[in-house]
Amino acid sequence: MFSFLKDTDEIPQNNPKLKAHAVKVFKMTCESAIQLHEKGEVVVADTTLKWLGSIHLQKGVIDPHFEVVKEALLRTVKEAMGEKCSEETSDAWADAYDHLATAIKNEMKAVASSC
Repeated sequence: MFSFLKDTDEIPQNNPKLKAHAVKVFKMTCESAIQLHEKGEVVVADTTLKWLGSIHLQKGVIDPHFEVVKEALLRTVKEAMGEKCSEETSDAWADAYDHLATAIKNEMKAVASSC
C-alpha cells in the first residue's frame, strides 16, 4: 500500500515516512472536522487538492487503501483518547475523513480523465 514500505515484510513503527504520512492525514482530517462543524462542508485548497489527487493517482492508491488508512486513524484516535472517545467523537472523525477522502478521490478521477 505504501511504496516506501515495499521492501519490508512488516510495518516499522518508527518509519519516518510512515509517521509523516500519518501526521498529514491526522492534521487534514482534523481540519476537515473543524470545517464540517463550522461550515457544514470540507474545502481543500485547489492546489493542495490537485497535488493530493495527482500523487495518490501516481502511487496507485485505490478505494480499499483509503479504508485501511481510515481504520488506522480511527483506532489511533480511540487509543489516544481512551475512555473520553465517545461514539459521537468517533463518528465525527470518520465523517471528516470520508469527506476528505471523497475530495481526493474526485480529484484523482479528474486527473485521470485529463490524461
